[in-house]
Amino acid sequence: MQIGPYLLANNVFVAPMAGVTDRPFRQLCRSFGAGYAVSEMVSSRRELWNTLKTSRRADHAGEPGPVAVQIAGTDAQMMAEAAAYNVERGAQIIDINMGCPAKKVCNKWAGSALMQDEPLALAIVQAVVRACEPHGVPVTLKMRTGWSQSNRNALALARAFECAGIRMLTVHGRTREQGYGGHAEYETIAAVKAAVRIPVVANGDITTPQKARDVLAATGADAVMVGRAAQGRPWILREIVHFLATGTELAPPLVAEVRRALLAHLQDHYALYGEFTGVRSARKHIGWYVKALPGGVAFREGMNRIEDSATQLAAVAQFFEALGASMDRLPVAPACTPREDLAESDA
Repeated sequence: MQIGPYLLANNVFVAPMAGVTDRPFRQLCRSFGAGYAVSEMVSSRRELWNTLKTSRRADHAGEPGPVAVQIAGTDAQMMAEAAAYNVERGAQIIDINMGCPAKKVCNKWAGSALMQDEPLALAIVQAVVRACEPHGVPVTLKMRTGWSQSNRNALALARAFECAGIRMLTVHGRTREQGYGGHAEYETIAAVKAAVRIPVVANGDITTPQKARDVLAATGADAVMVGRAAQGRPWILREIVHFLATGTELAPPLVAEVRRALLAHLQDHYALYGEFTGVRSARKHIGWYVKALPGGVAFREGMNRIEDSATQLAAVAQFFEALGASMDRLPVAPACTPREDLAESDA
């Protein structure tokens, strides 16, 4: 699997999710086998570039390459400037967001709303590609199947985007109208793959290794992208990699391994966000980890009242230490990830 000059470790990717896939989470997913990870979406609005929120989203310190930054916006020139700005700061791949279904994004005609305006969508792609070409930086794009059931235009857009210089396309198998409801469909992804020569990545409802295999077979896609199923269960990425390579399932992870990984993730998280914000934003990650575990619901309720990182970290360590005394490995995971506490968006 290759994007421009970059050869990726495998064809199992973690999706960019606003409020989730910050640098600590991307590095966690890489350690559990993800072959590629894209940043949370960064605004193309110049006045936001120096805000604390954007600086955190654009933090790639110590991250293994290729460093991929997703940008979002509605103005072609502003998107080109945002691409150049991020390339200057180390981005090796620029990804254009035309997939986010969040109302606060689409109400500004960004994200998947751009699929309603095909000339504007194409103009943005052309401008970003022009800005990145002199630096040898490939441009990729993530989109949905269309805006609504009656307007599935991913196929037409995919052809235009390929001609404009996009080097890889990721397609989420839902329209913007669907949000995350119903079930992803893969026929549109298969049609896109058959129509273009660039790599195509299938995204949507990939919750098990078997589902990843089936989606690759049904679509002919070059890779799969895992989103919500990796929340609190990042080892699903290595399970998929292993299953695709061998046809056999890995055993659930050892409790001790999950304890070490989560504690390291939390420490990295606190370092990025600081004490106050770090403790509060870590709660969702901890909640995803423990929700399906014995005693997890009660622990989560108490943990959400903790106000400092040292106490939070100690509580998590004690929970998993007690869990490890009763079982060596985690229970077999459910088939899909609950939608409760969903991230801001699967960008």
